[in-house]
Amino acid sequence: MATVRIPPVLRPKTGGQAEVEAAGGDVGEVLRSLTGEFPDTQSQLFGEDGELNRYVNVYLNDEDVRVLDGLGTAVKDGDSVVILPAMAGGACAA
Repeated sequence: MATVRIPPVLRPKTGGQAEVEAAGGDVGEVLRSLTGEFPDTQSQLFGEDGELNRYVNVYLNDEDVRVLDGLGTAVKDGDSVVILPAMAGGACAA
C-alpha cells in the first residue's frame, strides 16, 4: 500500500485525515482506491473524462508524475503519493 498525503482543502472529504493508505499498482489505481473509499474526493481529483483535473498536481516520492508516466506511474508498497492543488490568482495592491 502507498501512503496518500491529503491537502488541507480535501481533508473534510476524508474525515479530517491528513494521510490515508491506498492500494494500487500505479498512481491512477491508488487515486481510484482513494476515491472509492472517499467518494466525495472524486470530483475534486478527476474530470468527467477520467483524467486528473488540470489544477491537481500529484507527486510520487517527490517526483511530479507528469514528468514520469502520469497516472500509469508504477507504485510500490511504502511509496508516498502527495496531492497538491495548484495555486492561482492573487492581485497586486494598487
